[in-house]
Amino acid sequence: MTSVAAGKGREIRPDVFYYTNQIVNVIFLGLPGDEWVLVDAGMPHSGSTIIKEARTRFGDKKPLAIVLTHGHFDHVGGIVTLIEKWEVPVYAHPLEFPFLTGVQDYPEPDASVQGGMLAKISSFYPHEAIDIKEALLPLPADGTVPFLAGWNWLHTPGHSPGHVSFFRSEDSTLVAGDAFVTVRADYFYKVLIQQKEVNGPPRYLTTDWDAARNSVRLLEALHPEVAITGHGAAMEGSELSKGLKRLAEEFDTLALPEYGKFVPGR
Repeated sequence: MTSVAAGKGREIRPDVFYYTNQIVNVIFLGLPGDEWVLVDAGMPHSGSTIIKEARTRFGDKKPLAIVLTHGHFDHVGGIVTLIEKWEVPVYAHPLEFPFLTGVQDYPEPDASVQGGMLAKISSFYPHEAIDIKEALLPLPADGTVPFLAGWNWLHTPGHSPGHVSFFRSEDSTLVAGDAFVTVRADYFYKVLIQQKEVNGPPRYLTTDWDAARNSVRLLEALHPEVAITGHGAAMEGSELSKGLKRLAEEFDTLALPEYGKFVPGR
């Protein structure tokens, strides 16, 4: 899987940069050459690519930590390589720990869900647990983010039980993970050309739609000025605010599939 954005990066704040690894975004938080933190770890076998991109922005300075929005395969694909190279802690929500410590596999992707080709072939996507327990730590219970002054994490479940998003109120910057995305993630062509639209979480891996709806409403209430999501281009201004407001208000029409094994009452 790939997209026209693959291999490209964009700075949306002086200390907020994201890089598209095939179809998923990896976020670098910190001023170039200064202390920094990595958010998520890309597609499988992406570790060396992320290390190269980090070196371009930060030189030989390794991150202080890696923080995860969640543990799906496309967000932790390079993490073992990164841990071995950098020897840094990895922070996640405790509800993601079973999937990150080899205890429990994620549910198999829902290839039966209403959606496009990327949904129909999702049974091929990895869903097995990984084991990084030696590096893994829980995000602080007070909502702060280690080494990132001014940032807070919010529990935004639905796409996964321990999914989190990160928000900096000072400049209303949101790192949303897959709580919502800015591309229709199950349509191959839309992913390929990165057609921008505020959409619900990738439907083939979302297991709790009621929680997903509540998470979108929680994030919309923050009124972010700019957002980086797990998939799709960063979005800002009225395009973001109008799209996110519409998604929050019309979630069942815009995001909730008409059928699928995790769809309530369907």
